[in-house]
Amino acid sequence: MSSTTATRPSLLRRLARNPFVNLVAAFIVLALVQNFLVRLYYVPSGSMEQTLEVGDRILVNRLAYLGSEPTTGDVIVFDATEAWDGETAPETNPLKAAVRWLGGVVGIGPSDRHTLVKRVIAGPGQTVSCCDAEGRILVDGEPLDEPYVFENLPFETGTLDCDSIPASLRCFGEYTVPEGEYFVLGDHRSASSDSIALCRGAPATTDGCVRLVERAGVVGKVFQVVFPFGSFRSL
Repeated sequence: MSSTTATRPSLLRRLARNPFVNLVAAFIVLALVQNFLVRLYYVPSGSMEQTLEVGDRILVNRLAYLGSEPTTGDVIVFDATEAWDGETAPETNPLKAAVRWLGGVVGIGPSDRHTLVKRVIAGPGQTVSCCDAEGRILVDGEPLDEPYVFENLPFETGTLDCDSIPASLRCFGEYTVPEGEYFVLGDHRSASSDSIALCRGAPATTDGCVRLVERAGVVGKVFQVVFPFGSFRSL
């Protein structure tokens, strides 16, 4: 055996030293982590203030509902259906489309997925309505304690409530959540496009205006704010 053959690096070692191979491997590992374990998201709007601020980077546990279901009070990220924003025009620029596809896979940068973050209020089979005499949301007839609500809509018993004309925009009629779906609201209650945004101020009916989250569209449960560093905290 020649000395050249004896000292030639193995194929595995050559691949391990190749920067392109290392980059591809890193993207594969990142994609696996983001799609099956923990995913990083950017908060684009103020609908969850002051729980989550615009620009926060949050971590979502993708295993949180493995064998369980979202419950009242959970903050979730979900893939929005067309009912939430209408049909979105496809990206026509091939390069931008490729970048968005890659962002959707690895969870960094622009994404081709339309995701939102809201708080679960009621789940399958539960009945939700607003309001009781104190302006609180009722789930299965019981009022919710919601210390996280920021800038709620005006409500004053006897002056601006669910019986006044006009009714308070906080009010909406009873709605029973169908199987496999969830009713969600933003913590910044007066500035959130959420499940009941199109029904507010109509306490008599919610027919045709409620927007729900499909169980299959739930990405996971928000558990940590990681950026900016001064906002690092657990939910």
